[in-house]
Amino acid sequence: MYESLFSFPGAFEGDFQRLRHELDDLFGAVGMPTGIRAVAPGTFPAINVGNLPQSLEVYAFAPGIDAAKIEVTVDRGVLTLAGERPSTLPGDNTKVNVYSRERPSGRFRRAISLPDDADPAKVQATYRDGVLHISVARRDAPVPTRIAIQ
Repeated sequence: MYESLFSFPGAFEGDFQRLRHELDDLFGAVGMPTGIRAVAPGTFPAINVGNLPQSLEVYAFAPGIDAAKIEVTVDRGVLTLAGERPSTLPGDNTKVNVYSRERPSGRFRRAISLPDDADPAKVQATYRDGVLHISVARRDAPVPTRIAIQ
């Protein structure tokens, strides 16, 4: 067998991760972020943030929303996406029994902290096929200037 429990590649840690997830499911910690950059499961819209040398790229997956009703703002280094996804359920006059509802509806707001070299004057946003793509250009890195001593 193995000399030590810790020499088995990944099994010991994997068992603890599985146990932690099972306990979280059992005792209601579901929905709580599990790390410093994590968000609660089901947060809408889901986003991907990428870093390129010339820009910061943000993809927000928001199908079924009118692009004119999505608000994208940049204020003090924070990019904010806000809007509302209408409910697909019938109005209040109809009695409806819902057995499962996995598609979120209602108001949403997501905030993304931008790096210091992001240029808020150069932001482009496009919406196509349910994906909002936001590109935030970076400022040119300052070039050191030699100063002549007189």
